[in-house]
Amino acid sequence: MSPAPVALTCGEPSGIGPELAEAAWRVLGTEVPFFYLGDPAHLPGEVPHVVINIPDAARSRAKEGLPVLPHAFAGPRSPGTPQAAQAQAVIDVIARAVDLAQAGRAGAVCTLPIHKQALQDGAGFAFPGHTEYLCHLADADEVVMMLASDQLRVVPATIHIPLAQVPAALTPDLLRDRIRITHDALVRQFGLTAPRLAVAGLNPHAGEGGKIGREEIEVIVPVLDALRAEGMALVGPMSADTMFHAAARAHYDAAICMYHDQALIPIKTLDFDRGVNVTLGLPFIRTSPDHGTAFDIAGTGRANPESTIHALRMAWRLASGTA
Repeated sequence: MSPAPVALTCGEPSGIGPELAEAAWRVLGTEVPFFYLGDPAHLPGEVPHVVINIPDAARSRAKEGLPVLPHAFAGPRSPGTPQAAQAQAVIDVIARAVDLAQAGRAGAVCTLPIHKQALQDGAGFAFPGHTEYLCHLADADEVVMMLASDQLRVVPATIHIPLAQVPAALTPDLLRDRIRITHDALVRQFGLTAPRLAVAGLNPHAGEGGKIGREEIEVIVPVLDALRAEGMALVGPMSADTMFHAAARAHYDAAICMYHDQALIPIKTLDFDRGVNVTLGLPFIRTSPDHGTAFDIAGTGRANPESTIHALRMAWRLASGTA
């Protein structure tokens, strides 16, 4: 049986989200069954849209226009300028999409960018970001951020913290959990029966046997040895400067990196516009484009929809078991 359509949440309406939704439908048409969850009045109107009352109607109505499951907002869209009165509706749309996914009425959730400060100022949003809110809504123990494209999948063990704090944050428990969640998701969502994971070192040359740091010896190697004993196919710790060229990438399915830029620089260099954020560890599929609200170009028609298009495609492939 084909999965339910993908729910595309509107994100911050004063950003580029509404433009990206229309541009995505223009390219995808009926290729990926999806519906926009937001206020139809916020759409720029560059393409036709059709209001639907149930998610499944997106299948039959997509040939007519962008299917929209309406969610009322207070007031019109104001490109580039968030409206405090609209903040709660942005939050409510995310929660509504999660409800639809958990009820099986949406096959996956693809989220357009939000602006954390706008939500905090306008509605007292109490979460560090989008992903943490989704984790709360799903009552998940822990989630992991993966950036994925057709060329590379990367998972940063630590994310948005100062580089100076990475060595202390990189505990055996944290690294073990990141690897296990990634391995499980590659099996369960990506359909890989025996995932191969490459694990980067923290220090240059993976520490050079302790000459350039001891984190590899004291933290990373013991974790990898214990997980190998459980049957996982792990390589590392590897020197990060030699693990992302084409020949190296052919030998693993995903790379576990120790900090944010170690993971994101290679994928953004290889495939800047096609990188997709996939949240691992949730009981439903969630993808998102790998960029922000872009207030500076909102309403100008200059937003690049490539990442959104690929996020929708990946959500559908994961939901269909064809990733």
